[in-house]
Amino acid sequence: MLQHQYIARESGEICTEKLLGDRSINLLYSRVREHAPAMFKALTSGHMSSLLGYLHFNMGLDQKRGKGLDLLASMGADWQECVDPPHAFDTPRKVFERKIRYWELRPMEDDPLVLVSPADAKVLIGTLTTTPQLFIKEKFFSPGELLDDARPWLKEFQDGDFAIFRLTPDKYHYNHLPVSGVVVDIYELEGRYHSCNPGAVMAIAGLYSKNRRIVTIIDTNVIGGSQVGLVAMIEVVALMIGDIVQCYSTIFYDTPKPVETGMFLHKGSPKSLYRPGSSTDILLFQHGTMDFSEDLQHNVKRRDVQSRFSSGLEHPLVETDIKVRSTIGRSRRV
Repeated sequence: MLQHQYIARESGEICTEKLLGDRSINLLYSRVREHAPAMFKALTSGHMSSLLGYLHFNMGLDQKRGKGLDLLASMGADWQECVDPPHAFDTPRKVFERKIRYWELRPMEDDPLVLVSPADAKVLIGTLTTTPQLFIKEKFFSPGELLDDARPWLKEFQDGDFAIFRLTPDKYHYNHLPVSGVVVDIYELEGRYHSCNPGAVMAIAGLYSKNRRIVTIIDTNVIGGSQVGLVAMIEVVALMIGDIVQCYSTIFYDTPKPVETGMFLHKGSPKSLYRPGSSTDILLFQHGTMDFSEDLQHNVKRRDVQSRFSSGLEHPLVETDIKVRSTIGRSRRV
């Protein structure tokens, strides 16, 4: 089976990802999906996803043996980044929903025209004009299905740019704002709870637009905004994700509140929290409004990296592992 590699942004190193449950995911998305479609549908339902999430993440950890810290260490997470003390991590859920001192440990450029990552994640970038294979073959998502054809937003992002941020279970699971601006629409679209393992993504055409998701449309061409037109931020649930909690806060994680139409949102602030598991953020930008960072543009086309997302496509598609609030691009407005 083809291994999946990515580029570590800070070091430039080629890393091989250890995909959690890879054999089970491939069994589910090949044999079960093909030969037992009713079972496949049941296993990717909201009820089953919530049950799996409860069984995996709510069982207590043995604090006498330091299992909470052991779990953090096994995930490659540093407990010293966390807001809460070590003894607070008495269930896997608390480990996965940890808060970090992002204001100290995830610095953000002061430039108001800079666009930032919404998550600690592996990012894949592209444009609808130069990578049409994604949409002709619908390997990742159909923009119309993703945004909902019944809404007026599809035409606004025609020929625009996109960034897909894949959060694996080990990652910090708060989403932060990639831009500053005013919310002009926010809505939820129902769907399934498919895994975001690369094997599952390639097995299901338009997988991201089949999962349950929350779409937030932000107008950044306002006073204090990021001046990059309309931005769509789509938060996509995955297997064992029970919910997406909207919990916007301007000061650390204090006084969280739901995101609503008309609110001004500040770039870099926490916006929402995924319940434990894997999940995905997708950003859509309008045509000609921004440029991605040069290193991300270079990495996505590298041919010396074995990416499952490149399999069967005419050109490489390579992810870069990045930190939340780190720069991903810049508005073209001077």
